[in-house]
Amino acid sequence: MSTVVHDTLDLEGLGHELHALIAELYPICRSITGDGVRETLCRLQRFIPLTINQVPTGTRVFDWTVPREWNIRDAYVKSSRGDRVIDFQNSNLHVVNYSVPVHRKMSLEELKPHLHSLPDYPDWIPYRTSYYKENWGFCLSHRQFLELPEDEYEVSIDASLKDGHLTYGELVLLGHTTDEVLVSCHVCHPSLANDNLSGVAVACFLANHLSQLPRRFSYRFLFIPGTIGSIAWLSINESRISRIKHGLVLAGVGDAGPLSYKKSRRGDTEIDQAAVHVLRQFGPNVKVLEFSPYGYDERQYCSAGFNLAVGRLSRTPHGTFPEYHTSADNLSFVRPHSLSESFSACLSIFSVLERNRAYLNTNPKCEPQLGERGLYRAIGGSMDSAAIELAMLWVLSLSDGGHTLLDIAERAQLDFDSIHRAAIALQEHGLLKECLRESPPATCGARV
Repeated sequence: MSTVVHDTLDLEGLGHELHALIAELYPICRSITGDGVRETLCRLQRFIPLTINQVPTGTRVFDWTVPREWNIRDAYVKSSRGDRVIDFQNSNLHVVNYSVPVHRKMSLEELKPHLHSLPDYPDWIPYRTSYYKENWGFCLSHRQFLELPEDEYEVSIDASLKDGHLTYGELVLLGHTTDEVLVSCHVCHPSLANDNLSGVAVACFLANHLSQLPRRFSYRFLFIPGTIGSIAWLSINESRISRIKHGLVLAGVGDAGPLSYKKSRRGDTEIDQAAVHVLRQFGPNVKVLEFSPYGYDERQYCSAGFNLAVGRLSRTPHGTFPEYHTSADNLSFVRPHSLSESFSACLSIFSVLERNRAYLNTNPKCEPQLGERGLYRAIGGSMDSAAIELAMLWVLSLSDGGHTLLDIAERAQLDFDSIHRAAIALQEHGLLKECLRESPPATCGARV
């Protein structure tokens, strides 16, 4: 994979393309099952050759069961004058996701227990779900809620909840090895731009970009419903799990906040090290979060029985910004610059993983004569002679077969690209030879 991921990309144009894809997908009413997910995946097939997989209702996946499929056609609350005072056609957030069908008349007092609003943000519509408990409801702005008069209302949710399928998209890009990097994003939310159409768009464009590059690792992209989707995939593909050596969950990567990385459960894996190293290059405000069993699908991949090396890349962590799970998570909340920067960060992390090697110094007794071998001229670029020498000396000092280039970059407090360029030059001049490393284990059982 190319060592340079910023200079060769039109990041400004890429950001607008990512935003355009989000805008296209934004109106679709998605849930953990149903036609909205299938339509979304079909639209992604214009960019990448996704395989669309279906898991039947009732399938046992570990301790869970794939639920019945939910689809909705229309929903409203009408006043006695026939006005739609709450209208699904205006916003798909108006209906509690997975609401059972209903069509009846009732008073405002009867209706109120089924209404959800946000008093602290009176102009926003909340996003609510009832996946695993049969119920129904409507969401509306608190200002609209307060304006509802006493009346007899007609309430209609034209939806179906019946046996069907859970649907997810999958793409595998084969590399030189069968060791895999997993990239996962959830596709189950309706009109919410940052959570998680931002992750869907960035994952889609990453898959397209990586498909055009030489790859050491194979890359597996999953576009899945949150929680039940990752549980189902892990259950169905348990025999393949040992191939996954590194992984990233992408969620909330489009807002204006700084980049953040949540470590894997192990906390010291190669992708944790690579992500932390890369994010330092994106400014002083980036955040590194320790693992917790709360969040997105990283908590399934990192569950004790799998304990995969999977972290999460986000910007502002979920639940820490008021727009989260509300109508304010709209197209203006996600920024083209933020989207392209998140894309660039992912590509930089993968580039480090692709190039990270361990070497053995072939001339370990004292320092070799670097100048006589023309090594200062061999690296060049923007590095001055002192920086070149320092990078080469660090590589020679720690290339004992037990340190990777990323280990060396961290120890030397130098950027990975400088250490990698130094290693390649030293190898070309016969001063290093590559050590074959065993791949890190994919699972560690119940390691704590």
